[in-house]
Amino acid sequence: MKRLALVFAATLMFLTLAVAAPQNQAFTGEIMDSRCANLGSHAETIKNHEGIHTAKECALLCVKQGSKFVLFNAIAKTTYQLDDQRKLGQFAGESVTVSGTLDQSNKAIHVADIKLSPAKLPFPASDQPH
Repeated sequence: MKRLALVFAATLMFLTLAVAAPQNQAFTGEIMDSRCANLGSHAETIKNHEGIHTAKECALLCVKQGSKFVLFNAIAKTTYQLDDQRKLGQFAGESVTVSGTLDQSNKAIHVADIKLSPAKLPFPASDQPH
């Protein structure tokens, strides 16, 4: 009987932890640099740098100068920090869907996967390549 109670208690504890574990969610937006995301667009940087013409070029320049890659949702005007900076350069300036878990305390996403979005999100005309 004790053994059955221990097995039941262990199973219950395992199920409680499994249910409490954070589930992956999907987040959409543009992989942007934190500086331009705080401004809401790449317009200022593109205007002030002669060789920069696209969102990708802008984001890569700003990250090179010390910014971090973030996920910026222009519709909701929300910026999410991203924990894995290593593979984000290839998605700079692109509309993506990030799956992962969100830490609400600092709006940081623990990235599980990232994919290009099939359709571009509507961005202000000032952010479009010239």
